[in-house]
Amino acid sequence: MAHILLIDVPGGNDFTVLEDALRDGHEVTFFTSDLAHYQAQGEITASHLSLAHEVVEVAPFTFDHLEQAVLPRHAQKPFDAVICIIDIRQVEASQIAERLGLRYFSPETALLMRDKFNVRQKLNEAGIKQPAFGLAQTVSEIREVVSKIDFPVVVKPVDGYASQNISIIRSEIEFDIFCSEFENNYAGPTDYGLGVHANNRFSVEQYIEGTLIGCDVFSDGEDRVLIGINEKLMFPLPSFAIRGGHFPSHTFDTELIRSYAFSILDALGLNFGAVHIEMIVSDGVPYLVEVNARLVSAQIPFQMAYALERSLYLDLIDLHLGVPILGFAPFDEHWVSVIRWIVADRSGILQAIHSPSVPDPAIRRVIFFKAKGDAVCPPMSNGDRIGYVIATAPNADDAAKLAENYVANTALEIVA
Repeated sequence: MAHILLIDVPGGNDFTVLEDALRDGHEVTFFTSDLAHYQAQGEITASHLSLAHEVVEVAPFTFDHLEQAVLPRHAQKPFDAVICIIDIRQVEASQIAERLGLRYFSPETALLMRDKFNVRQKLNEAGIKQPAFGLAQTVSEIREVVSKIDFPVVVKPVDGYASQNISIIRSEIEFDIFCSEFENNYAGPTDYGLGVHANNRFSVEQYIEGTLIGCDVFSDGEDRVLIGINEKLMFPLPSFAIRGGHFPSHTFDTELIRSYAFSILDALGLNFGAVHIEMIVSDGVPYLVEVNARLVSAQIPFQMAYALERSLYLDLIDLHLGVPILGFAPFDEHWVSVIRWIVADRSGILQAIHSPSVPDPAIRRVIFFKAKGDAVCPPMSNGDRIGYVIATAPNADDAAKLAENYVANTALEIVA
């Protein structure tokens, strides 16, 4: 079968793509800039790493150093595909794929996609409908953009991901507080992990009230397919963490969503690979939130896989191996899959998690990311969430009841 070059994984522990690849008979060589980051995750991650054909540390993780590590291995055992599902490594992934002559979107597209402001500019030039926006690097520049857009606005890092450091501002009073905190609490560029830091450029965008949805698209250079719509629930503001969602959703005009998504990809020149697009639907009209040039993450591939009864990671690998979209089996839904996240209601140190010992068989997956001794707090970003449950049923209401009942019966012991 194929030899896969895998570059880093989200969270330091999400090795499902490696597991699925091996289960399908492929071999995987894993490249990272920080092996210690993964080794610190414990025995489960260590067991995943042991499954790789080879684990290679490249530090610093520049293209030159990556090329020096990849080329001798490619000469000995050629790579058939490059897979990367983490935003901060997409540029290097595209560069090494181009160097090896493998399928990927271009390095120019990868650089564009790592800057949310530049993406909006590109879409603006193409006449794509989207919220008003502007670029800022200082408080005074943020004030200037806000004066043109007016409240409410969202301020987010142009190179951010996983809902980190996002602020919504609804009034002058909130804005004054935001500016004061921005100036007084600055502790240097945000550390995104794996040696990557924020560039401290901010996209200031009009905030539109509505329903958040996620749309995942596969493109093979000739054809595209919208895999489905994931309708999401948010925790109450000022949190920007996602509380859950259901897939697939038929709440909205699917053809309208598909057309809007495809027009965005056309404008950006994103004609290959997996893309995760987030939108706000307000009064039936979709508005772009952001475009991520990767397969959806944060456990959503499991949620979608249960609904579709297939591995999206294997689909992603097949796509990069050259299987045309029209050759894929239809993305038919078998179930509605609901995910709900478990969170703390106060800050402190987690002492114990008490969850139902014998869940309903329709509870398909339960995962906890935090353990005894970990600091926890109410969810402000996705990284604050403690764990999740996925349930499936013939319809969204029944699946939601199963998942929410499981969450309600999970008790957290937290001490200050």
